[in-house]
Amino acid sequence: MTKAVTKTKTALAVRHVHFESLGTLEFELEQAGYELRYVDVASEDIALIDPVSCDLLAILGGPIGVYDTQTYPFVQAELAFIKARLSADLPTLGICLGAQLIAAALGARVAPTGVKEIGFAPIDLTKAGEHSPLRHLAGCPVLHWHGDAFDLPTGTELLATTKTANQAFAAGPNILALQFHLEADTSTDLEAWLVGHAVELIHAEVGPELIRADARRHGSALREAGRAVFAEWLAKIQHPSHPVP
Repeated sequence: MTKAVTKTKTALAVRHVHFESLGTLEFELEQAGYELRYVDVASEDIALIDPVSCDLLAILGGPIGVYDTQTYPFVQAELAFIKARLSADLPTLGICLGAQLIAAALGARVAPTGVKEIGFAPIDLTKAGEHSPLRHLAGCPVLHWHGDAFDLPTGTELLATTKTANQAFAAGPNILALQFHLEADTSTDLEAWLVGHAVELIHAEVGPELIRADARRHGSALREAGRAVFAEWLAKIQHPSHPVP
């Protein structure tokens, strides 16, 4: 019988679409003693949440852009929320859109690349990336699903790239931004992704059958490598010495 883990810390995950959750990373979060709560930013007012009230913040993916503040007004409130969080240097993880929001909050440009990067493919680790928790992803295809990309924010360290875009950066031990998806549970959630992003797949001329086949080949390895990345990052982040208010 698995021993129950005492949860002494809090984690908040900002979700844009329901099927893009923390997926396979939820297990490591629980093992590290975090109580997880999701906030669905499209239907809940993020301005009512104190950005420094949780021990860890995760900002997840979604099919909109950081520049869509007129079309989706909540994005402006979300950016303000993230800026306040980052200014306190509290543990924050961004995935895909979440990484782009962190980059924008740090003053970097985020824009369409003109190319949809969708499907399983490896990333190229920088020297810094090879000495970071991302080292576990060396040679492991990750799931890409984006058409936008971020410039490297001032004062951050580039960890990974592809030919198309910057793929990861860190700002000290507490801020980690990942353009790609290492959290997607392709054993249980893949069809929700394929249905939820069906229109995008059609326009990108990417067949669901290809993604399914690659998920069967690479999903298990990505799950283990992703968990290893997250567990190592969680072990290295620096919480404030005093309780978070």
